[in-house]
Amino acid sequence: MAVNNYLDNSELAERIFLANGQVVNASFVHKFGAVEDMSQNATGTVWDINDVPYPWSAFDTPGVLSIPVVSSVDDGVIIQVEGLDSNWDVVKEEFTASSSEIVTGTVSFRRVYRAFVINNGGTNVESINLLKGGTVVLRVRAGKGQTLMAIYTVPRGYTAFLMKGTMSCQANADATGELYVRYAGQRAFRVGHSLEVSGNGGQYTYDFSVPIKIPAMSDIDVRATVRSNNARVGAAFDIVLWKTK
Repeated sequence: MAVNNYLDNSELAERIFLANGQVVNASFVHKFGAVEDMSQNATGTVWDINDVPYPWSAFDTPGVLSIPVVSSVDDGVIIQVEGLDSNWDVVKEEFTASSSEIVTGTVSFRRVYRAFVINNGGTNVESINLLKGGTVVLRVRAGKGQTLMAIYTVPRGYTAFLMKGTMSCQANADATGELYVRYAGQRAFRVGHSLEVSGNGGQYTYDFSVPIKIPAMSDIDVRATVRSNNARVGAAFDIVLWKTK
């Protein structure tokens, strides 16, 4: 690493090649989330719904998603969903929200981890939910145009290497953050990294000197517990995916 924390040309080139898909068998994933108003003493996933752990149990059985009837101001908004199909392979599906009827997809999802508006020059005016079996599994909050969810599932045929994690909370609040992993074939999540963050003390960032190896079909879920004052909490993590098959 060059002085003053600037990247030298070779290191910068390597990262650009990775981001550009020019490294054989490797790709890069940046996941980021934010919970707008976590209640004091509440614990939840860092995603688009306050005080609620992500409902992984909704995907005990793969199935299709649906968008309930939306307000007229969001009629015609097109949302692309990214996740894994019933075989744990990466899949995408587009939904066009309607103010007159429920919109149901055709892809059987085993996991979802991102959704965003793809209308040219437009975004959602009000919050739009995507449901699986009556449970909200994705929410694009009003005006955001993108889910903010610090969760991810490693696709089949890949190994994930966790490179970096970060968390912050608004001023005059503090929180405990925990990165949970449910390794493939296991029924329960367990803590893979724990941290403390304070709005007065600044952002917490951790570079793993040796990346954490997470196998295919494992789930990652960043959760926070706010200890003082209601707070907005943000979290992100960087993963390199290595293709194994």
